Amino acid sequence: MAGNCLPPAEVTGSGRPVLLPDEIESYLLSSVDLECEELPNFPILKSGLLSLTNHRLLWLPDSTTTTTAASPSAIPLAAVTHIFSPKKSLRAMWSSPRIRFQLSVSSDGRVIGLGSGSGSGSRSVVATLVVRGKGDIDAFLAKFWESWRGRAWQSQSQSASSSSVSGPASSSQSGSGSSGLYSSEGTVRMVGVSGILRKEQEMWESTDKSLQDAFQDLNALMSKAKEMVMLAEKMRQKLLSGSNSQTGSSNDEEMGSKQEMQDWMLSIGIISPVTKESAGALYHQQLARQLADFVKIPLEKSGGMINLIDIYCVFNRARGTELISPEDLLQACSLWEKFDVPVMLRKFDSGVRVIQNKSHSDEEVFARIKTLVTKPDALRTGISASDAAMTLGIAPAMAKEHLLSAESRGILCRDVSPEGFRFYVNLFYELDPNDLYLVKDHGVYATWIKAVSAS
Repeated sequence: MAGNCLPPAEVTGSGRPVLLPDEIESYLLSSVDLECEELPNFPILKSGLLSLTNHRLLWLPDSTTTTTAASPSAIPLAAVTHIFSPKKSLRAMWSSPRIRFQLSVSSDGRVIGLGSGSGSGSRSVVATLVVRGKGDIDAFLAKFWESWRGRAWQSQSQSASSSSVSGPASSSQSGSGSSGLYSSEGTVRMVGVSGILRKEQEMWESTDKSLQDAFQDLNALMSKAKEMVMLAEKMRQKLLSGSNSQTGSSNDEEMGSKQEMQDWMLSIGIISPVTKESAGALYHQQLARQLADFVKIPLEKSGGMINLIDIYCVFNRARGTELISPEDLLQACSLWEKFDVPVMLRKFDSGVRVIQNKSHSDEEVFARIKTLVTKPDALRTGISASDAAMTLGIAPAMAKEHLLSAESRGILCRDVSPEGFRFYVNLFYELDPNDLYLVKDHGVYATWIKAVSAS
């Protein structure tokens, strides 16, 4: 198992890696072997998908190309001590490209990850990436160097340690009377209401500066994307806490604006979207997996089915500046049948394409529609797509498709008038072909007779 030597990597239901809070995917390579001959307990990792982030190297088994039972594994970039330049030789031109790098491991052969010190018993070993698939090796190597030199994991650990250390220290200093009016930096300590106002003012000035810097140009916006996401998350948490504590004193208009702001903050977007630059030839495959993870919440809110046009708008809004084309979305959805994902692309007889959960049952929907059309009012006047939409909790366009499907199954009959489509329960199944004028005292036909007679 990979756990004997390498830290395990967590993946989503569609096979996409679960990233850390500040982790961003940089590059993808297919059919990659990860080897280390110096460690006897190093797992056998063959023909997998390699994902490079600003924190880790992630090796994921590719179910479409391998049948091995290797588990997803990770190599923290904090454990990489050196990256070797590729050898230029005539033999290297005809063999699979190899990228060698040096790792720091403990005395028992485990890769030392983030937050682990080098230790007295640590040593260095050489690991090799054997790239058997297609990919730009030079571009990957450049991204590898860039991510390793960036040391994003250090800024994360420093911010976490500073927040954990400053919290108890500040509380102990504020609680003691000997701290005085001066801070450790020699500035005047602001206390009471004036201190709170000063702190809020500094926070808003910092926020305003971040917004001004972010909107200078597109490059500045991309560099500030992480900071904007963190700022939005803080604002969302503040709104949620404020709505819970002030529900009694807020009016309806204020609560409505807060709800709209919360919905906007909740759809802040995808921090590390799959792009053609990072995924290369694996773009549509990885886009399909990321889309399968993304549509779970929209499908839950839409009753298990959502229009392809609607998901195109929602998904592009979440991707921010990394927009995709309708062709890319359709191609990504069509790849779902090759993967083990809980969603599927469906095309109705009318040509409308929708995304739905595989657990979505048409029979359950038809049963709810039949219950609706057998109500006394519906027996007399029928139902419209809007009536079915309110019952099913979906959009009217989707409700109309369900009604047309129920009609093709023989459950409903359709009446077309200048006012639009009206659907009625199909009573022909209740008639006796040998005695068409026989009125039964039970069944849907009898209930229809009573409803019409009462009107």
